[in-house]
Amino acid sequence: MSNQERHPGEQRVCTAEDTTPCPDTELLTPREVPLGGPRAMPVLRSLPGKNRRMIGAWCFADVYGPTDISHQAGMQVPPHPHIGLQTVSWLVRGRVHHRDSLGSDQLVQPGQLSIMTAGHGIAHSERTPQDAHPVLHGAQLWIALPEGDRHGPPAFAHHDDLPVLTHPGARLTVIAGDVDGHRSPARVHTPLMGAEVTLDPGAHLTLPLDPDFEHGVLPLDTPLDLLGHHIEPGALLYLGPGRHHLDLAATRGARLLVIGGTPFTEDLLMWWNLVGRDHDEIVRARTDWERARTGHGTRFAPVTGDPGPALPAPELPTARMRPRPPHRR
Repeated sequence: MSNQERHPGEQRVCTAEDTTPCPDTELLTPREVPLGGPRAMPVLRSLPGKNRRMIGAWCFADVYGPTDISHQAGMQVPPHPHIGLQTVSWLVRGRVHHRDSLGSDQLVQPGQLSIMTAGHGIAHSERTPQDAHPVLHGAQLWIALPEGDRHGPPAFAHHDDLPVLTHPGARLTVIAGDVDGHRSPARVHTPLMGAEVTLDPGAHLTLPLDPDFEHGVLPLDTPLDLLGHHIEPGALLYLGPGRHHLDLAATRGARLLVIGGTPFTEDLLMWWNLVGRDHDEIVRARTDWERARTGHGTRFAPVTGDPGPALPAPELPTARMRPRPPHRR
């Protein structure tokens, strides 16, 4: 299609070597937050950010480690509730024991995907097993469920047969959705993608992208210079729609996640571990959790086999909470 503008402006093509940030990019700086209860482990949280809260349906991104846990408890997250989302657990090193209120009992290991669909309500715990590797390193991401699917039944699936694409000096694992015709077996509910990319020192990879998607690049271990931005591990670089490919290169080698999806069109209210649409819905879910936690409710079943008490919900804010759009307009 021809550009029919009578006075077109200069069109800039951004490459990895550019030192000026591209106009359709935004660097989301992470904040350190405690994960879990009294023995909380610090994580770096880049999504939701202050101005940009989502990338496609991806609404939450934590990176933890690499941390030496040989003399620590590691990850110890007691049973807690979720509604309206899918959790994506991805490990680089170490192991995590997942248990949930469906009776799932799964050891999560590097290169394997555990995806939990909360639907109307689920509870789960995540704990480092006693015989775990001494180093823990990974990411936890959430996918918001659209209106038509968020009230459905909960589910859990574990996949150790993810598609892996290899190129000279590069390896790509398809975690969710489709990448260059290779599809993850994980069930998702909106058009999206997620992949882990590892690059050897000096390697280069051209990653095909869906131009209808917005994307995010999340380094896991080493800093990455991309499209005029210096991205530290745990930070997230947002890329606007319209890109057909992404050129990735790493002088020292790198491991990173690339996520993306069609822009989400629903406003969300995210509070604690709950993703809803309005204040009253969050209040009901919190009340249902507190009743279940003390043995009086039915919405959230107990997490069978977990060794500790469930996590109490925090106090609600004094003012009514409002749903927010995927990005500040």
